[in-house]
Amino acid sequence: MNKKLAAALSGGAVLVLALSGCSSDDTNDQLNSWAKKVCDSVQPQIKKIAAANASIQKETSDDSAPADVQKADSQGFQDISDAYKAMATAIQKAGAPDVEDGATKQKNAVTELNQLSAAYAELKKKSDALNTKDQAKFADGLEGVATELEKLSQTGSDALKELEKGEVGQAMAEQESCKSATVSGTASAPASAAKS
Repeated sequence: MNKKLAAALSGGAVLVLALSGCSSDDTNDQLNSWAKKVCDSVQPQIKKIAAANASIQKETSDDSAPADVQKADSQGFQDISDAYKAMATAIQKAGAPDVEDGATKQKNAVTELNQLSAAYAELKKKSDALNTKDQAKFADGLEGVATELEKLSQTGSDALKELEKGEVGQAMAEQESCKSATVSGTASAPASAAKS
């Protein structure tokens, strides 16, 4: 049962990797400036999500006490929620990228990130409400949290992908912070990156 939660968590990492450029090309200066702003702001949040996922997975092993699992889940979901909120704010502050339909793409990505933030905040509430005194009830409750998390990881990040298509993706691929975000997106982050 705890393995299901761990598997669902690893699926959630896919959302994070949407925010990293792929191929590179020549792009305009305005777009490069926008991409740098976004990448520099988003990279610490990607590290924060990776650290939270790693922490939850570590405690979700079958021999952890329910209270320890609950504490790790609660903190992890809070960190992930905060990180998605900070990403939404970063993209909002950066303004619309200088591409066709840039404003719409930006707005959709911000909305999507805010929805993810709210969904993880909801998971935290559900996790906090679990009964840690009764192992069987806790296991059942955790199963429900894992199912929600699984759904969340399958919802995808269409608006983010849309934002990063074409020239925007190319400009982001040029940024050092987006390159390193891709590399470290699944590794555990240093303790300093986990502090909000």
